[in-house]
Amino acid sequence: MKTPISPNLSFTIQIFREGRTYVAHNPELNVSSCGDTLDDAKSNLKDALVGFLKSAQKLGTLDEILKEAGYVRKNKEWVEPRLVLSGRLSLVS
Repeated sequence: MKTPISPNLSFTIQIFREGRTYVAHNPELNVSSCGDTLDDAKSNLKDALVGFLKSAQKLGTLDEILKEAGYVRKNKEWVEPRLVLSGRLSLVS
């Protein structure tokens, strides 16, 4: 059974600045995109995620990918992993 892509899925987003470009990254699926503004980068990442998920759905690998990314299926819906901490860690003591 192919899993439908739920509009309720949510993903972590990280945005970095590289020169004049904003790079948006989703760590769960390791999908990235970029844009000239923060809004462009977020919108382009959303498009990239939808394309990635649709391709996985066509290939029949969507369930496996979501499970590997930490999502859990409950009542026919996917529940995203809970983010516990986001921060920076210095290797210098």
